[in-house]
Amino acid sequence: MTSQAADGPETATASRRSKITPEREREFFDAVLEQIRECGYESVTMEGVAASTRCSKSTLYRQWKTKPQFVAAALRASRRVRFAGVDTGSLAGDLREAARAAGDWSGKDARLMQALGHAVTADPELAQALREALVLPEIAALQEMLARGVERGEVAADHPALEYIPAMLFGVLRVRPVLSGQYADADYLVRFVEATVLPALGLTQDPGRRSRDD
Repeated sequence: MTSQAADGPETATASRRSKITPEREREFFDAVLEQIRECGYESVTMEGVAASTRCSKSTLYRQWKTKPQFVAAALRASRRVRFAGVDTGSLAGDLREAARAAGDWSGKDARLMQALGHAVTADPELAQALREALVLPEIAALQEMLARGVERGEVAADHPALEYIPAMLFGVLRVRPVLSGQYADADYLVRFVEATVLPALGLTQDPGRRSRDD
């Protein structure tokens, strides 16, 4: 009996996977997500990604088996919290900074969500991976901002608008390209926050900003 046979199929699979370096894996993930943004999910193939990254398609199939598994892995690997570190000392200031941060990445992420629109309705794993990569981390960060505002006494803990703030921000990111054909950039999102989100919470201007203007 060979050592591979003795270790079993899981060890053999892990051995094959270990041949792909983290840097090479990142290249595969970047390639598939960019192709989805540019061409749409349905047009992207494992063969096309293999060709663009100069690897054999068998390499991708050994690692991820199917396109949905490959894309789900790429989405999870791309997870990052864009609102991380936002803490201006006031809820109004935090929401403005969150709007600016969202504007910096809205084009790429909105395109990706649009391109995956139909696919995520048909594949629960893909839908969950999209939520884990682009939605849940940002919602958690927004909820932390809101909780700090409650702790500081800027807004009441039972304010009815609190639970809708993530939906307001993510909603405008998704809907603006449909309504006007333009992505919600930083300037647009800050104006949106000041015109709708802050008044909904009973906030019009944070104390630090008011004192600077006087």
